[in-house]
Amino acid sequence: MAKVKVYSITTCPYCHMLKEYLKEKNVAFEDIVLDYSPDKAVEAIHICQSMGVPCTHIVKDDGKEVAILGFDKEAIDRALGL
Repeated sequence: MAKVKVYSITTCPYCHMLKEYLKEKNVAFEDIVLDYSPDKAVEAIHICQSMGVPCTHIVKDDGKEVAILGFDKEAIDRALGL
């Protein structure tokens, strides 16, 4: 199963929508809330090449990595095979 990390902030409605969507689809993910882990911000910027959130980092079973900036259902479904 793919490993999924979501970098988010508490005040972002798209972050909340993304996490709810993943829960609805029964996708396990690590929730990294940058408000509480500001040291992870550099990691998120490196992965998504942006300071925007949500930033989703997916590592597929074959090792291929996918970074998705924002709440993009189509890109998430495609990356996770949903």
